[in-house]
Amino acid sequence: MGIFKKTIERLSFLDFYQSNSWKESRKDIVFNIIICLITVIIFIIPTSFEDSGVQSNAVRRRVRITQADNTYVRTIGIIKYGDQRLDVQILSGRFKGQIFPTTNHLTGRMEMDKIFVEGEIALAVLTLADDDTIAMIRIIDHYRTDKIIILAGLFVIFTIILMGWMGLKILLTFIFTAVMLIKVLYPLALHGFNPMLGAIVISTLISAVILFLVGGFSRRGLSAFLGTASGILFTAILSYVVTVWFKIHGVVRPFAEMLLHTGYGHLNLTHLFMGGIFIAASGAMMDLSMSIAAAMDEIKEQQPAISRMQLIKSGYIVARQSVGTMSTTLLLAYSAEYTAMIMVFIAQGIPLENIINMVWVSSEIVHTLVGCFGLTLVAPFTVFTSGLLLSSSKRHVSP
Repeated sequence: MGIFKKTIERLSFLDFYQSNSWKESRKDIVFNIIICLITVIIFIIPTSFEDSGVQSNAVRRRVRITQADNTYVRTIGIIKYGDQRLDVQILSGRFKGQIFPTTNHLTGRMEMDKIFVEGEIALAVLTLADDDTIAMIRIIDHYRTDKIIILAGLFVIFTIILMGWMGLKILLTFIFTAVMLIKVLYPLALHGFNPMLGAIVISTLISAVILFLVGGFSRRGLSAFLGTASGILFTAILSYVVTVWFKIHGVVRPFAEMLLHTGYGHLNLTHLFMGGIFIAASGAMMDLSMSIAAAMDEIKEQQPAISRMQLIKSGYIVARQSVGTMSTTLLLAYSAEYTAMIMVFIAQGIPLENIINMVWVSSEIVHTLVGCFGLTLVAPFTVFTSGLLLSSSKRHVSP
């Protein structure tokens, strides 16, 4: 019982007070509260796009499929097309309990079509007539909101239990990053702001918040931030140069062309593609820079008399080991998105030279190699800044 109690205390918020002085803890709490308030404010501020695709006479409701008629569905190989006739029961709102017929149109595109069976829950849009009766019901997709809430709730619970105070920081940085992308960067790009410049500013800001939340307002946190910011800036420049050199356009991304056809022809999709390169790599850069800065800070803590050059040398040894795994991590993360495409080319016996010269594949090569290039340069940037900052800090030397 005593062991269990000690374990809970170690994982709980007590570790926050035990591991920091009260002054540092107070600064940490204030910073967390400020970021939390900023996140909430940004989240509630409208982007002007909230109602752009919403009809005034339409409402969303959960429905249950009570009957599915596949008589008019045709199958050719693995492709289905035609109409699936459905009867759906509305599960909420003033039409709750009522059953209405609707049609699920199949276009033959497996990534877009969905097939329903009796008993399944779906999300539907109800279009209302002038007399407030239902004029049409359109099925969106299977209803997954409840599952997402459960999964997110489990993530929150396990993160807090296992990580304690740091778990709350992790959740805050996770939410802050999502809000900054969805509520700031993407709407600004839609309004005409240069997406590449916006990506540089937002990714640097996100890095600052995350690294100072995790590393605290310390030389360690500052060293990690300066290394990450340098890597982001260099990767942004490199992504621009290489993308132009490879003659890659931004339409290689899914749904990119749809943006042009839905009233946003002013968007520079090539700049959007470039921005995506260093946004995607910034997470790995933060991980690498914090690992290096933390390791060098610990070395300085254990060996206060260590010289600046010795500290930099030790940091570089740590950096080389970390870069080896992080570069492979980027390769695995990026390649997984296009696994099916590569497998199709291989199955058709297309020569390797043909494959790598296709714009879809070349864009992923650029995405991966530029990200890895930037990641590799983050290491010496962080080692150098950590060496300068940490070696100038005064530590008590034991006699």
